[in-house]
Amino acid sequence: MTGYLTTHVLDTARGRPAEGIAIALYRIGGTREKIAEAVTNADGRTDKPILPAEIFQVGTYELVFFAGDYLRRTGQAGADPLFLDQVPIRFGMAEASHYHVPLLLSPYGYSTYRGS
Repeated sequence: MTGYLTTHVLDTARGRPAEGIAIALYRIGGTREKIAEAVTNADGRTDKPILPAEIFQVGTYELVFFAGDYLRRTGQAGADPLFLDQVPIRFGMAEASHYHVPLLLSPYGYSTYRGS
C-alpha cells in the first residue's frame, strides 16, 4: 500500500465544515521544511491529499492551520490577541498507509485524531 495524508476542518461552534482555512504542511527532521500548502474547500477538505503518494515518506510532520483568519472572517474571533490563531498539530507517520488528520475547531478550543 502507498501512503498519503489527508485532512479536513470542522467548525464545531457553527456545526459545519470550515471553508477557506489555509494549511501548511512541514516535514520535521534536522530542519522544519515546508512541503505543501492548501486551502479547505466548501466541504472543509482539501481538493486533493495534502501529502500525495508520490512524495510520501514515513516520518514526523506538522500541519499548521491558519484558524485566526477563518475565525475573523466568520465573526468568531473575539478580541485581539486571538486565543487561537495558528493551530499546529505535530504527528508521526510510521508506515505507508492512508493517514487522515482532521481538526475540530471552535474559537476557544480544538481537537484532532487519526481518522480514516
